Amino acid sequence: MSSVDQNIYVKLRDRLVSGEFEPGQRLRSDELKKDYNVSVGTVRELLFRLSSAGLVDFLEQRGFRVPEPSMALQHDLTQTRIMLECEGARLSISNGGVAWEARLTAAHHELKHIETHINQHTFDGSAEVLSLWRAAEMKFHTTLIEECQSELLKEFHENVYHRFRQQLITTDKQFAHMPENVEQHQSILQAVLKRDESLVRKLIYSHLSRHLTLLPEKVVSVASR
Repeated sequence: MSSVDQNIYVKLRDRLVSGEFEPGQRLRSDELKKDYNVSVGTVRELLFRLSSAGLVDFLEQRGFRVPEPSMALQHDLTQTRIMLECEGARLSISNGGVAWEARLTAAHHELKHIETHINQHTFDGSAEVLSLWRAAEMKFHTTLIEECQSELLKEFHENVYHRFRQQLITTDKQFAHMPENVEQHQSILQAVLKRDESLVRKLIYSHLSRHLTLLPEKVVSVASR
């Protein structure tokens, strides 16, 4: 895939994850090609790639559509994200040095600034602010695991993160959990800097577990293992 096509792929993926399209909405190649000044064939290739990543549904004879929300899928994605981040953070604490701590602190500083701004003002649904927050939030969590020394773990995490965000965009668009997000991200950073692996795992679970959708007795906490 060329760098131009990769750039379009990322832009289209971000639109899907940011809730620009409605759940179940049909994605028409002949319309999307106008947004990026490319051929229908190129758009279809990108949509097939996005369907392989789970961000687009492809139905024979019906084309491409935005996935519908699913409580079961949300639960599965949340569980998987918890497992990946707990293990990725544990390995990063073991392998990462001062430079990693500095990058994580810088990523948190950016995220905290945006989250504090949102928390102190009435959010109007601005796509610009939503995009800034999503990018900063992802940067913090990917930096958290970036020293795990497993490219496969990081690749899985990136895919799960985007699908997780797509599932939650309808509710998270209103930033209902922003006050606790500010505190939780701060606590995760502090635990990392103390090199407290057990506490980091518990805090990651606490941070994400509100998105689990099955009954509590059916939930297995990775943080408690």
